[in-house]
Amino acid sequence: MEQLEFSKKYRIPVYEMGFNGKLSPHSLFNYLQDIASEHAELLRFGKDDLLKENRFWVLSRIAVKVIYWPSWGESIDVKTWPRGTDKLFALRDFEVTDSHGESVALGSSSWLVVDRTSRRVQRPDSVLSHFNEGFPVKSAISGNASKVGPVAGDAVHSQAYRVAISDLDINLHVNNVKYLEWITDSYDLEFRQKHNPSFIEINYLAESRIGEEIIIATSAGKNNEALCNHSVIRTVDNTELCRAQIHWEICPQ
Repeated sequence: MEQLEFSKKYRIPVYEMGFNGKLSPHSLFNYLQDIASEHAELLRFGKDDLLKENRFWVLSRIAVKVIYWPSWGESIDVKTWPRGTDKLFALRDFEVTDSHGESVALGSSSWLVVDRTSRRVQRPDSVLSHFNEGFPVKSAISGNASKVGPVAGDAVHSQAYRVAISDLDINLHVNNVKYLEWITDSYDLEFRQKHNPSFIEINYLAESRIGEEIIIATSAGKNNEALCNHSVIRTVDNTELCRAQIHWEICPQ
């Protein structure tokens, strides 16, 4: 009997916290990526299993609701489970709790299977059909990770950044967590010192590779400066690489 729910404990080290002493947003997303990869391997549809068929996983969408940001040295439990398929998407959810069982964060993600040669999206059924009847049906957050809208016409643009070796994943394109790191780094320190992200949603639209120059366009939501839309853009051809929406809350005193 396959373990359709999988849990893993993480103790937050000093190098994964931000300037405020809390777990950084991109480190939280790294935990989710780590446990998703490990669980997929246990269920025999991980990276190595797909490579045998010349395919690989690509994260398409992810939405994470954060109840509170844990501090350096705290232990958290991350639980994940696959939730079947929706057309071309394979769904996977997450739940993060602290050592007292209190909720820290909830997440929902959508993944695609891509052919390594053609770069075309494949139907996930052949990978997941063995498990389709046994998937847990519960959803961590209401609905699936959805489409994020474009930035407004008055968006502010960041300084250009050139993709470095440290940004790449095993497929030699930019690791999905790096986009979130770039986006949160585009804010000024004063804003970040006063606000924490409470909801982060990202859509990944195109690959980015070593040496490419990117900029980040940012616009605030209508009548709500704490709701920001972002677009990561490759400058050479104006290709939109990803979109993100972040809800910010004022830090508790």
